Amino acid sequence: MQYESLLFENNNGIAAITLNRPDRLNSFTISMHLELRDALEKIKTDCSVRVLLLTGAGRGFCAGQDLSDRAVKPGSEPVDLGESIEKYYGPLVQSLRALPFPVICAVNGVAAGAGANIALACDIVLAARSASFVQVFCKLGLLPDTGGTYFLPRLVGTARAMGLAMLGDKLSAEQAESWGLIWKCVDDDKLLTEAYALVRHFASAPTKGLAHIKAAICQGSANTFAEQLALERDSMRILGNSHDYKEGVCAFLEKRAPVFLGE
Repeated sequence: MQYESLLFENNNGIAAITLNRPDRLNSFTISMHLELRDALEKIKTDCSVRVLLLTGAGRGFCAGQDLSDRAVKPGSEPVDLGESIEKYYGPLVQSLRALPFPVICAVNGVAAGAGANIALACDIVLAARSASFVQVFCKLGLLPDTGGTYFLPRLVGTARAMGLAMLGDKLSAEQAESWGLIWKCVDDDKLLTEAYALVRHFASAPTKGLAHIKAAICQGSANTFAEQLALERDSMRILGNSHDYKEGVCAFLEKRAPVFLGE
């Protein structure tokens, strides 16, 4: 597929996707959804990929749904928004969460609506100091979709999640970091430098172990303590037989830098 709404690169274990509709603040159309789905499928089936960087072009990360892509006017037929979630937004965030390696999001500007929650579906979120996060759904008579009602209370607690969801106030990148919504806020001119330093680190890290960390933390909120201990046991049994564990131990004992293969 030739992409019109995305920029896609895949080199040296690093896949990079840039949402590329800057004139529309990278808001989603059905066509953009299909392109992103195709890119994620390519990444998922490419065993050389060890990390994904997701960012946006221009002055915004993603403004969510492009409302001009939907025929919602007084007197028009209602749009089935549930179908939109079921076909597009739900599978998108599930795909990001299921990738067996770190997904890094560099939020370069406003992340609004579904755009904010796509960022929160990633494993580590960096944001430019001028960036912001806005749960705009309440201003349209809707609720935070694309995993918003799942991510928000888990990241910032019920009280702050309610305020963000029911008021739709803009949250600055600095406040988002302070609240624990994102990993780090950085100066605008350092965003991509820091993001690429991070993805280069992960491109040579023990990817198999990172995949188990990601899966275990995502599963932890749904498990009992006993279930989580069992999950940790099973993962450690698998990882203890991995190449990267053996390499890590040997490198430590030999006082050298490890060479991880992600296996």
